[in-house]
Amino acid sequence: MNLDLEGKVAFVTGSNRGTGAEIARALADEGAEVVLHGLGEEPGPGEIDLMTTFGRELPIVRGDIRTDEGADMVASELDALGLEIDILVNNFGTAIPGRWRTSSIAKWIEAFEANLFSAVRMVRLATRAMKEKGWGRIIQVGTIGSTSPNSRMPAYYTAKAALAASTISLMKDLAGTGITVNTVSPGLILTPEVEKYYMSKASHYGGGTTWEEIEQSVTDAEMPNPLGRIARRDDIASLICFLASPKAGFINGQNIRVDGGALGTVE
Repeated sequence: MNLDLEGKVAFVTGSNRGTGAEIARALADEGAEVVLHGLGEEPGPGEIDLMTTFGRELPIVRGDIRTDEGADMVASELDALGLEIDILVNNFGTAIPGRWRTSSIAKWIEAFEANLFSAVRMVRLATRAMKEKGWGRIIQVGTIGSTSPNSRMPAYYTAKAALAASTISLMKDLAGTGITVNTVSPGLILTPEVEKYYMSKASHYGGGTTWEEIEQSVTDAEMPNPLGRIARRDDIASLICFLASPKAGFINGQNIRVDGGALGTVE
């Protein structure tokens, strides 16, 4: 399917590594003009090699969007490139560990800066040009924990729930502008870090020496679902590409779970 993304400028926050890089790659493969983003002024741990990953150099702007100053830096660098955002993917977020008894208010604020306020800053940056063009896509990357939170990491799950709620408010605010706003909420995603962690705990999950041998056991224990596996990053990226396209123009204000049917609820 041709998603008609040629000529569209896509900005993916936190796309210098991990799932964000996979989202950026998928959008670039569909023909979008992708701008990458990293927090620090210098490459950080695990940052992708832009040439190796994409086969060509993509522009990358830097700024810590957990702060107003960092968001202003991003805006300045985009202006210097002469680019206006058509597709905003608010992928950046950070899981903040902690429990109700032990998480300080400072940790709660940290969780909201990373997982909600960073997205708010980017929405404010992107929507002016989108309104002028009469077209735009805003896609928030959440978690199924926003609708089915665990007792651990309460600050993180609450911030992500607020992100999902902000999608509805923003959708209503942007009525009549040609801009759609949706949330994509994955469950557990298979990343090198996740695979390494569970491989180190293989004996706890019944043993095995390869990921293929222990994935089913991990899935059954951590995220049971009818497909019997953990999501791959391209499962998330493919959905985001579709939502970013003109073909998804009547999908608006949704929180779409990508969990293999784990929750199994009717809403």
